[in-house]
Amino acid sequence: MRTRLLLPLLLLLAACQSVHLERDFDPERDFGAYRTWSWQEPALQYRPADPRLRSDLTEQRMRAAVADQLDQRGLRQARPGKTGDFRVQVWLIVDQRQSQVTSYSGGYWGNPWYGYWGGPGYGETRTYDYQVGTLQIDFYDARDDKLVWRGSAQQTLRSGPYSPAERTRMIRETVAKVLSQYPPH
Repeated sequence: MRTRLLLPLLLLLAACQSVHLERDFDPERDFGAYRTWSWQEPALQYRPADPRLRSDLTEQRMRAAVADQLDQRGLRQARPGKTGDFRVQVWLIVDQRQSQVTSYSGGYWGNPWYGYWGGPGYGETRTYDYQVGTLQIDFYDARDDKLVWRGSAQQTLRSGPYSPAERTRMIRETVAKVLSQYPPH
């Protein structure tokens, strides 16, 4: 009975985990001088290059979400054929991870003043596989091709089918969280 309750509890906790945000940047750069941007091709990189992850639909959603967030920050996409002040590249990385959970039952109980009762206890260890997704957005200075800003969001992915609307919403929310760290303060 305990193991039947443990698995749904672990999945629920994994689904409730918050997004872990990170950023890094070159403090010597004047981020106020960046006004326009363009894509660093390929605009979206995948690791691993799994066809279940990699799709034109994902790339369209990602490009639209990034363009929208940059526009909200007053950064304009360079005209076609022109290079912006910085170039943007997005990475979508999925790692396979494992977690072990041990549960104990039985054993002795009581207190040191009156003695202990009971029989031997036993432990059971279970291994759970899960996926961690990372969305990383990189900005490269167009003049010297140096990385000037990187933001990322990492979270445990839930399994199950996603509708196109859910995929769009999740991508938009995650991109917004990553780019909430730009410009650096």
